Amino acid sequence: MAITTTKRRSKGSTRRVEKRQSTRDRLVVMAMVGVPTLFVIWLVWLPALASVALSFTRWNGFKLSGIEWVGTQNYKDIVTIYPPFWPAIQNNLIWLVFLFILPTILGMLIAVVLDREMRGSRFYQTAFYLPVVLSMALVGFIWQLFYSADQGLLNAVLGTRIDWYGDPDINLWSVLVATSWRHTGYIMVIYLAGLKGVDASLREAAAVDGAGEVKTFFHVILPVMRPINLIVLVIVVIESLRAFDLVWIINKGRNGLELISALVSQNVIGEATRYGFGSALAVIMMLISSVFITIYLRIVFQEERR
Repeated sequence: MAITTTKRRSKGSTRRVEKRQSTRDRLVVMAMVGVPTLFVIWLVWLPALASVALSFTRWNGFKLSGIEWVGTQNYKDIVTIYPPFWPAIQNNLIWLVFLFILPTILGMLIAVVLDREMRGSRFYQTAFYLPVVLSMALVGFIWQLFYSADQGLLNAVLGTRIDWYGDPDINLWSVLVATSWRHTGYIMVIYLAGLKGVDASLREAAAVDGAGEVKTFFHVILPVMRPINLIVLVIVVIESLRAFDLVWIINKGRNGLELISALVSQNVIGEATRYGFGSALAVIMMLISSVFITIYLRIVFQEERR
């Protein structure tokens, strides 16, 4: 009888412990989900919604009572009487195409070569990835040593005195080369991770069928890495839209280096302090990026359903 009573007490205490642990687990899960959600709402969604609301106003940023509702006038002014806007759109598109062609293809090629486990591959991976960890301010300074009109390495080699950063006809391409130097290592790491996840049996089957390395890559490996390709595409689009640091360091996004992100900063934190106008530019940039992100998510969800 005593043994039975002890067993019942033991079972009862165990249930209470399980219940207590279950409640504690729920609280931990709620905290782990709730706290990041609050931060995202506070730091991302609220500023985004505030920018959308401010884009329909005229405000100098000093007094809330000075906010004046102007409707869609900011958007009309941007596309009609704001000269830097269309050059910024063009430069962002050039930035997108250039990043997609040069550093993306080069990063993929380097990843394919390093995936063969060649001697010293770890050293090469580190060397190519090192620019990624550098800030854009430091990248701009490093390339200034190449581009300087007076003491730059490039002018010393070519025997010229070209102002690579100051000439509006060529400074965009100079900045793109510097950006590609940093972006190539990022793409390399992504593709290298994707190549490591490819099933080795696919390569063996292609080799048995007599396919060469080039044909195996384009007809077998590359189609398998479609999710990686989509991720790279989205990254390139986002990088081209949020490009800011380097052009702002050089000349604050003027004189041939106009970008949408630089125009936002010029109007919000520059001498104009036109928060409504700058917010309208930010909303346009957000809408453009949302189109590509929506396409990406739609493709991902369609693949998950299959």
